[in-house]
Amino acid sequence: MSPSRLAAALGLGALVATGGPALTTVAPLRRRMTPRLSGVGADDHIALTFDDGPDPTSTPVFLDLLARHERRATFFVLGEHAAAQPALVRRMSDEGHEVAIHGWSHRCTAAVPPTRLGRELSAARRTVEDITGTPVTWYRPPYGVLTTETLLATRGLDLRTVLWTAWGRDWERSATPSRIVATVLRRLRPGGTILLHDTDQHARGDWRNTLEATAALLDGHLEAANVGPLRQHWRIPTQ
Repeated sequence: MSPSRLAAALGLGALVATGGPALTTVAPLRRRMTPRLSGVGADDHIALTFDDGPDPTSTPVFLDLLARHERRATFFVLGEHAAAQPALVRRMSDEGHEVAIHGWSHRCTAAVPPTRLGRELSAARRTVEDITGTPVTWYRPPYGVLTTETLLATRGLDLRTVLWTAWGRDWERSATPSRIVATVLRRLRPGGTILLHDTDQHARGDWRNTLEATAALLDGHLEAANVGPLRQHWRIPTQ
Protein backbone atom coordinates (compact mmCIF):
# COMPACT_ATOMS: atom_id res chain seq x y z
CA MET A 1 0.00 0.00 0.00
CA SER A 2 1.37 3.43 -0.93
CA PRO A 3 1.85 6.09 1.77
CA SER A 4 -0.98 8.20 0.31
CA ARG A 5 -3.43 5.29 0.45
CA LEU A 6 -2.28 4.37 3.91
CA ALA A 7 -2.78 7.93 5.12
CA ALA A 8 -6.28 7.95 3.68
CA ALA A 9 -7.08 4.67 5.38
CA LEU A 10 -5.91 5.89 8.73
CA GLY A 11 -7.80 9.17 8.36
CA LEU A 12 -6.56 12.66 9.07
CA GLY A 13 -7.68 12.48 12.69
CA ALA A 14 -5.60 9.38 13.30
CA LEU A 15 -2.57 11.00 11.73
CA VAL A 16 -2.87 14.02 13.97
CA ALA A 17 -3.43 11.80 17.00
CA THR A 18 -0.22 9.87 16.36
CA GLY A 19 1.77 13.05 15.84
CA GLY A 20 2.31 15.77 13.30
CA PRO A 21 5.37 14.10 11.72
CA ALA A 22 3.04 11.57 10.09
CA LEU A 23 2.10 14.36 7.70
CA THR A 24 5.54 13.97 6.12
CA THR A 25 3.85 11.37 3.90
CA VAL A 26 2.64 14.37 1.86
CA ALA A 27 5.63 14.59 -0.47
CA PRO A 28 5.49 18.22 -1.73
CA LEU A 29 5.01 19.55 1.80
CA ARG A 30 7.75 17.28 3.09
CA ARG A 31 10.29 18.41 0.50
CA ARG A 32 9.65 22.09 1.22
CA MET A 33 9.63 21.86 5.01
CA THR A 34 12.16 19.08 5.64
CA PRO A 35 14.47 18.75 2.62
CA ARG A 36 17.09 16.69 4.43
CA LEU A 37 14.50 14.28 5.81
CA SER A 38 13.22 13.97 2.24
CA GLY A 39 16.67 13.00 0.99
CA VAL A 40 17.63 16.25 -0.71
CA GLY A 41 21.41 16.29 -0.82
CA ALA A 42 24.31 17.73 -2.79
CA ASP A 43 23.31 18.90 -6.27
CA ASP A 44 26.00 16.81 -7.94
CA HIS A 45 24.82 13.51 -6.44
CA ILE A 46 21.87 11.13 -6.78
CA ALA A 47 21.25 8.65 -3.96
CA LEU A 48 20.00 5.24 -5.10
CA THR A 49 18.10 3.28 -2.45
CA PHE A 50 16.23 -0.02 -2.29
CA ASP A 51 13.69 -1.12 0.33
CA ASP A 52 12.22 -4.33 1.78
CA GLY A 53 15.00 -6.91 1.30
CA PRO A 54 17.06 -8.87 1.49
CA ASP A 55 15.29 -11.41 -0.69
CA PRO A 56 17.34 -14.55 -1.56
CA THR A 57 15.69 -14.73 -4.99
CA SER A 58 15.78 -11.14 -6.21
CA THR A 59 18.38 -9.20 -4.21
CA PRO A 60 21.40 -11.09 -5.65
CA VAL A 61 20.25 -10.16 -9.16
CA PHE A 62 20.15 -6.48 -8.21
CA LEU A 63 23.61 -6.79 -6.69
CA ASP A 64 24.85 -8.37 -9.91
CA LEU A 65 23.37 -5.49 -11.94
CA LEU A 66 24.96 -2.85 -9.73
CA ALA A 67 28.31 -4.65 -9.88
CA ARG A 68 28.21 -4.65 -13.70
CA HIS A 69 27.58 -0.90 -13.65
CA GLU A 70 30.13 -0.33 -10.86
CA ARG A 71 27.50 1.49 -8.81
CA ARG A 72 26.77 1.42 -5.10
CA ALA A 73 23.44 1.91 -3.34
CA THR A 74 21.85 2.01 0.11
CA PHE A 75 19.70 -1.01 0.98
CA PHE A 76 17.05 -0.50 3.66
CA VAL A 77 16.62 -4.03 4.99
CA LEU A 78 14.08 -5.53 7.36
CA GLY A 79 15.55 -7.07 10.49
CA GLU A 80 13.63 -10.32 10.15
CA HIS A 81 14.87 -10.76 6.57
CA ALA A 82 18.45 -9.84 7.48
CA ALA A 83 18.45 -12.39 10.30
CA ALA A 84 17.30 -15.06 7.85
CA GLN A 85 19.82 -14.08 5.13
CA PRO A 86 23.07 -13.05 6.86
CA ALA A 87 25.28 -14.09 3.94
CA LEU A 88 23.31 -11.85 1.60
CA VAL A 89 23.57 -8.88 3.95
CA ARG A 90 27.30 -9.54 4.28
CA ARG A 91 27.59 -9.59 0.49
CA MET A 92 25.90 -6.17 0.27
CA SER A 93 28.44 -4.72 2.68
CA ASP A 94 31.43 -6.51 1.17
CA GLU A 95 30.57 -5.15 -2.27
CA GLY A 96 30.55 -1.58 -1.00
CA HIS A 97 26.85 -1.00 -0.55
CA GLU A 98 25.44 0.73 2.49
CA VAL A 99 23.10 -1.34 4.67
CA ALA A 100 20.42 0.61 6.54
CA ILE A 101 17.30 -0.51 8.38
CA HIS A 102 13.64 -0.44 7.40
CA GLY A 103 12.39 -1.79 10.73
CA TRP A 104 12.16 -5.32 12.02
CA SER A 105 9.04 -6.17 10.02
CA HIS A 106 7.14 -4.30 7.34
CA ARG A 107 4.55 -2.84 9.67
CA CYS A 108 3.42 0.77 9.78
CA THR A 109 5.04 2.48 12.77
CA ALA A 110 1.74 4.17 13.65
CA ALA A 111 0.39 0.71 14.54
CA VAL A 112 3.33 -0.29 16.76
CA PRO A 113 3.38 0.65 20.48
CA PRO A 114 6.30 3.01 21.20
CA THR A 115 8.11 0.66 23.59
CA ARG A 116 7.89 -2.21 21.15
CA LEU A 117 8.98 0.04 18.27
CA GLY A 118 12.15 0.99 20.11
CA ARG A 119 12.95 -2.66 20.84
CA GLU A 120 12.35 -3.66 17.23
CA LEU A 121 14.52 -0.89 15.78
CA SER A 122 17.28 -1.73 18.23
CA ALA A 123 17.09 -5.42 17.29
CA ALA A 124 17.17 -4.63 13.57
CA ARG A 125 20.19 -2.38 13.94
CA ARG A 126 22.01 -4.87 16.13
CA THR A 127 21.31 -7.69 13.66
CA VAL A 128 22.75 -5.73 10.74
CA GLU A 129 25.76 -4.47 12.67
CA ASP A 130 26.58 -7.95 13.95
CA ILE A 131 26.55 -9.26 10.37
CA THR A 132 28.44 -6.44 8.64
CA GLY A 133 30.63 -5.14 11.45
CA THR A 134 29.67 -1.64 10.32
CA PRO A 135 27.56 0.89 12.26
CA VAL A 136 24.09 1.53 10.88
CA THR A 137 23.36 5.19 10.17
CA TRP A 138 20.04 5.36 8.31
CA TYR A 139 16.44 4.40 8.97
CA ARG A 140 13.41 4.59 6.68
CA PRO A 141 9.98 3.73 8.10
CA PRO A 142 7.69 1.38 6.16
CA TYR A 143 5.31 3.38 3.91
CA GLY A 144 7.22 6.52 4.85
CA VAL A 145 4.90 7.11 7.80
CA LEU A 146 6.53 8.95 10.69
CA THR A 147 5.07 9.65 14.10
CA THR A 148 6.43 11.58 17.04
CA GLU A 149 7.13 8.27 18.76
CA THR A 150 9.08 7.06 15.74
CA LEU A 151 11.31 10.12 15.71
CA LEU A 152 11.92 9.85 19.44
CA ALA A 153 12.85 6.18 19.10
CA THR A 154 15.27 6.81 16.23
CA ARG A 155 16.94 9.73 17.99
CA GLY A 156 17.39 7.61 21.09
CA LEU A 157 19.16 5.03 18.94
CA ASP A 158 21.19 7.64 17.04
CA LEU A 159 19.56 6.69 13.75
CA ARG A 160 19.03 9.28 11.02
CA THR A 161 15.69 9.07 9.26
CA VAL A 162 15.58 9.68 5.51
CA LEU A 163 12.72 9.26 3.03
CA TRP A 164 12.96 10.02 -0.70
CA THR A 165 12.37 12.63 -3.38
CA ALA A 166 11.51 10.31 -6.29
CA TRP A 167 10.08 6.83 -6.47
CA GLY A 168 9.05 4.40 -9.18
CA ARG A 169 5.73 3.24 -7.69
CA ASP A 170 7.09 -0.18 -8.57
CA TRP A 171 4.86 -1.91 -6.02
CA GLU A 172 1.80 -1.44 -8.24
CA ARG A 173 0.45 -4.31 -10.31
CA SER A 174 0.26 -1.97 -13.29
CA ALA A 175 3.96 -1.06 -13.05
CA THR A 176 6.09 -1.72 -16.13
CA PRO A 177 9.79 -0.96 -16.62
CA SER A 178 9.05 2.06 -18.79
CA ARG A 179 6.40 3.36 -16.39
CA ILE A 180 8.76 2.99 -13.42
CA VAL A 181 11.48 4.92 -15.25
CA ALA A 182 9.06 7.68 -16.27
CA THR A 183 7.71 7.96 -12.72
CA VAL A 184 11.21 8.28 -11.25
CA LEU A 185 12.29 10.90 -13.77
CA ARG A 186 9.14 12.94 -13.29
CA ARG A 187 10.25 13.88 -9.76
CA LEU A 188 14.01 13.39 -9.89
CA ARG A 189 16.15 16.51 -9.57
CA PRO A 190 19.87 17.03 -8.83
CA GLY A 191 20.51 16.05 -5.23
CA GLY A 192 17.53 13.69 -5.17
CA THR A 193 17.04 10.31 -3.53
CA ILE A 194 15.45 7.49 -5.54
CA LEU A 195 13.29 4.85 -3.85
CA LEU A 196 12.92 1.44 -5.50
CA HIS A 197 12.39 -2.09 -4.16
CA ASP A 198 14.70 -5.07 -4.59
CA THR A 199 11.89 -7.50 -3.72
CA ASP A 200 8.14 -7.83 -4.13
CA GLN A 201 7.61 -9.67 -0.83
CA HIS A 202 5.64 -6.72 0.52
CA ALA A 203 4.17 -5.35 -2.70
CA ARG A 204 1.92 -6.38 -5.54
CA GLY A 205 4.41 -5.54 -8.27
CA ASP A 206 7.09 -7.70 -9.90
CA TRP A 207 10.72 -7.15 -8.96
CA ARG A 208 11.77 -8.02 -12.51
CA ASN A 209 10.15 -4.81 -13.71
CA THR A 210 12.16 -2.85 -11.16
CA LEU A 211 15.34 -4.63 -12.18
CA GLU A 212 14.78 -3.74 -15.83
CA ALA A 213 13.90 -0.17 -14.90
CA THR A 214 17.06 0.16 -12.79
CA ALA A 215 19.15 -1.07 -15.71
CA ALA A 216 17.43 1.42 -18.02
CA LEU A 217 18.11 4.29 -15.63
CA LEU A 218 21.77 3.37 -15.19
CA ASP A 219 22.24 2.90 -18.94
CA GLY A 220 20.27 6.03 -19.83
CA HIS A 221 19.41 9.12 -17.82
CA LEU A 222 21.79 8.31 -14.95
CA GLU A 223 24.67 6.93 -17.01
CA ALA A 224 26.83 10.03 -16.55
CA ALA A 225 25.40 11.00 -13.15
CA ASN A 226 27.15 10.69 -9.82
CA VAL A 227 25.00 7.89 -8.37
CA GLY A 228 25.76 6.29 -5.04
CA PRO A 229 24.70 5.52 -1.48
CA LEU A 230 23.39 7.98 1.09
CA ARG A 231 26.76 8.18 2.85
CA GLN A 232 28.00 10.18 -0.17
CA HIS A 233 24.89 12.35 -0.44
CA TRP A 234 25.84 15.21 1.89
CA ARG A 235 29.02 17.23 2.17
CA ILE A 236 28.62 17.78 5.92
CA PRO A 237 27.42 15.41 8.68
CA THR A 238 23.63 15.15 8.87
CA GLN A 239 21.80 16.13 12.02
